[in-house]
Amino acid sequence: MPYSAEHYEQLRERSEREDIVMFINTCFAATGQNEYYNDRYTDSVSIDFLHQYVLANYRTVYARVLSVGINHFSQALIIRNLLQSGAPTDHASRIEEGRLIEVSLRQLPANRVFKLFARLRTDSINNRRTRAVVREYLRHQQSKSFFFVKYRNKLRTAVRHAHADVSGETARFLFSLKESKQFQDPLYDAFLRAHFSKQAVFELPFTVAEGLAARHGIRRDEFLRKIGPMMTRTEKLRLQNAANRTNKVAMEFDLSAAPLTGLALYILSLPLEQRKQRAEEYHAALFAAANRVAQRSSLKAEKTAAVMDRSRSTWGTRERRRRPLAIAVAMHYLLSSVSAEFRSFWSPAHGDKPSEYSPHEYAFLVDAGGQTDLATPLLNAIAWRPNEIVIVSDGYENSPTGAVNQIVCAYRERLQTKHPISFIHTNPVFDAEHFSPKRLGDAVLTIGLRDAEDLSASMRFAKFAAGEATQAELETFLSHSAETYIGLASNRESPVASSETDQNEA
Repeated sequence: MPYSAEHYEQLRERSEREDIVMFINTCFAATGQNEYYNDRYTDSVSIDFLHQYVLANYRTVYARVLSVGINHFSQALIIRNLLQSGAPTDHASRIEEGRLIEVSLRQLPANRVFKLFARLRTDSINNRRTRAVVREYLRHQQSKSFFFVKYRNKLRTAVRHAHADVSGETARFLFSLKESKQFQDPLYDAFLRAHFSKQAVFELPFTVAEGLAARHGIRRDEFLRKIGPMMTRTEKLRLQNAANRTNKVAMEFDLSAAPLTGLALYILSLPLEQRKQRAEEYHAALFAAANRVAQRSSLKAEKTAAVMDRSRSTWGTRERRRRPLAIAVAMHYLLSSVSAEFRSFWSPAHGDKPSEYSPHEYAFLVDAGGQTDLATPLLNAIAWRPNEIVIVSDGYENSPTGAVNQIVCAYRERLQTKHPISFIHTNPVFDAEHFSPKRLGDAVLTIGLRDAEDLSASMRFAKFAAGEATQAELETFLSHSAETYIGLASNRESPVASSETDQNEA
């Protein structure tokens, strides 16, 4: 019996919704780096294909995904693809895309922006729209001398590629430094003096000062001691992690200012004995960071259990060292902060019995190793009778394979009516073979995330991923998200949007 037109329409809508949800999940989890089960090349081929597919078939959705809290890697890739493909013919879509690109660039870390600009130059993407975007970004940085000193070489390349106008001292600093005797701007002048004066080196941003310090022969320990005030939080974290790997302590890290996942990464990089000695301090710092995230989000939960994977693969790779395990630790503290009652159940490692932690114990003392046995902690979590179970895993379950899906199916068939439990799987790892974070089975909803801080944004898509909302509702949500993100209600055309429609532009 042939299917009706209505049935085919339902199938089409379901397929499109699944495409969009898969893409959004990927944008939360994919980073373009080596993963434990996939290399960078395999991931990049899969990611690029998925992006091109969604761009070609759902362009409006593709652009609006910039507004929903996806990771920086995905934002930069979306911007690149939008610029490469040229502006839409529809005026409203062109204006909206221009604003989404403009706002996203301002919020991206500068190193990501310049990596994107370099990629645009390498790929010979230099259309009118691209030049307008680069010029507008540089215009908003004109008053930031720290920015121009820190990224001087990259800025010169971007200015030339986009044919952007820079004037005054900034132009002299970028292109005529050797001919200049003095600058009014203190940082520009410090950079000029640092080529001859050791003392001026310590007035510069860390990455700039590092090379000049080596040229002057300044000892590393002296340099790190004096340059501390000029370092960003991320630079301090990266330097401290490198020092820990070589058993050298470079400097004290500010625990109170670190983001939750970054703090978990830092603490896990420390020797176990040091973690034990300062357990109270690290525990308090992680709770404080989790509380800051909870205050900014709308996350609220009742009695919640977390099933945490600490198998061998959670050590990650050289590029993503300990990240999966750090996200599990960060999720432990975040879920504890937003839940009325909370308990985490960790997978066994090295033959140990499952570890169970209350919010008052130290999740950062866990180690990783062995196969992935999620069935044991899941059964223990169910026995605790929570309202919700959150599983944090890369989706590769092998002891035994498919046990989580079978347990969840059996629970729903036999016990769900007596005590309803919501099951959700959060996956911080992109799987190239499936074009998305790997699922634990059809019975368990999977959402992607890169950091624990992404949980609130990822959870907004849970009902769409579960099929509880239509494609129209998903697109309406994305539309409202884009309006909030760029402030369309003001009805002001940005310089980027305006210049894209200027037919007289050179």
